[in-house]
Amino acid sequence: MTHLLVIGSPSLDTIHTKDQTFETLGGAGLYMSMAAHRSGVDVSMFGPRPDPVPDVLNPFSKRLKEWIGPSISPDEIPHFEISHNNEKADYLKCSVDVEIDLDLNTLPKDLSDYDGVHITAMGDADVQQALLTACRERGAKLISLGTWITNIKVKTDTVKRSLENADVFFMNEEEAVYLFGSVDNAHVQTGQILYITMADKGALVIQGDFRTHINAAQTRLVDPTGAGETFCGAVMANLLLGMHPITAGQRASVLAAEEIAHIGPTALLKDDLPPVVPLDERVCINKEQVEKVSAVVKTLSYAGSFNFVSDYLPPADHPNALDYFFAVTLQQFSFWEDDGSRYTKPLISQIDGTLLKGSAYLYYAFTRKLKKDPLFFTPERQAQITEHDLLVVFRADDGTDPMPAIDLHVQQANQYGRDMLAMGLTPVEMMARAQDSPMPLKSFMMKLDHIGGYKEDPIRKKSDLLALSLSQRPEKFFKFGANETVAPVVDYHCMRSCLRIGLIDVMDSGLNNKLAGREILSKDEEWAVRFAAYHIQEQVEALSGKPIGAVDWFFFNYMRSHCPEMTDLICKECAVDAVCAHRKEMFQPVLRTTFY
Repeated sequence: MTHLLVIGSPSLDTIHTKDQTFETLGGAGLYMSMAAHRSGVDVSMFGPRPDPVPDVLNPFSKRLKEWIGPSISPDEIPHFEISHNNEKADYLKCSVDVEIDLDLNTLPKDLSDYDGVHITAMGDADVQQALLTACRERGAKLISLGTWITNIKVKTDTVKRSLENADVFFMNEEEAVYLFGSVDNAHVQTGQILYITMADKGALVIQGDFRTHINAAQTRLVDPTGAGETFCGAVMANLLLGMHPITAGQRASVLAAEEIAHIGPTALLKDDLPPVVPLDERVCINKEQVEKVSAVVKTLSYAGSFNFVSDYLPPADHPNALDYFFAVTLQQFSFWEDDGSRYTKPLISQIDGTLLKGSAYLYYAFTRKLKKDPLFFTPERQAQITEHDLLVVFRADDGTDPMPAIDLHVQQANQYGRDMLAMGLTPVEMMARAQDSPMPLKSFMMKLDHIGGYKEDPIRKKSDLLALSLSQRPEKFFKFGANETVAPVVDYHCMRSCLRIGLIDVMDSGLNNKLAGREILSKDEEWAVRFAAYHIQEQVEALSGKPIGAVDWFFFNYMRSHCPEMTDLICKECAVDAVCAHRKEMFQPVLRTTFY
């Protein structure tokens, strides 16, 4: 079971809102711990432990795997009195002396058994910094920190040092403005993640130099106390469970929205599963169609695993194959053109006498380069690639350069190389570290979440494709752990098939017309369809009993050939023809993205 250690404590709080005053459990340590527990991980706490534990704290303490730390009397439990005025919290009283006086000698000597350690603000930035140093020295694998505005104002430099040395850091918008000058200036180093919560404006996820905005989940505000710590606890749990940083934030946002609709930590003390991220209201999954298609998929035999060896891919045992797949898989995106308002045509061109389309063209072009210049695919060279370099790589027989969005391909190559260099990694080292982990695939994905070209997509399409490539190659570069499988690989063809078969019902007429008209969509519109398609693949896998590889094969290879983009559909030969909704006019979302 995944195990998080939280360094902090609960408190007994008095909360004033515009409507009422009430006494409740509180404290960053409590909200953090209970949010992580509700999200599905074991949680232990290190911090002041009242002896005996008051009855009021039993709902909290019984959910902990362990509560360790120096004993205190019940009347020494931290206490806050907080007044909430709209989104601003005023701390009228604050008693955290037992946290500030925490003896580091009572911290366990070996923290390597925990999957992660979170250190709350602890009332004093110097105490938090000392704990961070001690945790690192005692073998903590992943360390996250929270902060609060008083620490930042009083000990700015100390907070900055802590930020530089943490793996994950959390702060709110006010704290970010004070520390960085503005939210726009907020940044962390490659390999770090920073979350900035912004109340009803959502949150920012900053992975090195890449940032993503997460929308706030809709809710009814009752008590805003602990929203930030709830978000923090859920994020850490989700990260340790192996989720992408953006996905972890999306799920945490939904739990935080549920929490503030109740008084105190009531929602976090539930024993049921945490709330899920809802689908966009513009689309819905047609459960009846999913069941029908799953029944068909269950009967299909499929070609099995592709070994990623072909006329347009490196031969088996090529000495530079690992560098090649790391550098080339991240380039698997955007094989189509538009006229500024809608899709016009896919990439199809002749290279070395062969007419190739999309990903096959890209693979072949890079394999041709591999034969002439194998070191081209190292992180050092990728970091320095220019547009001219890639134009030469992609040049067709007629002298044209057919690859759309060449600037994005240059950008992705450069960011990949720079992030690998910044983290001191090579593909060989990444594979070795992942393989040494008890859960190699999980470890590999978490590391790719820091690497340009892979880290940007919360659904991890290219990361999953890379993992599949390396595991299915004849060299068997990668062996997954027991019960480890990749997530659904969602691309153009999967979404087009889901729409045409009727697995996705588009409820919004404007979006429906845009999809049928092959018009360029907004990011939110595209995400609505892609997120639904992701869940459909999960459901088909579960209902059909087929492995995700077979489900991916059905949506990508099988449906691509029977339900193509530009040519006539081959319905009569299609296995799902009898259950298909035959929405032939529908098309995949059109959006220029590096995700797929």
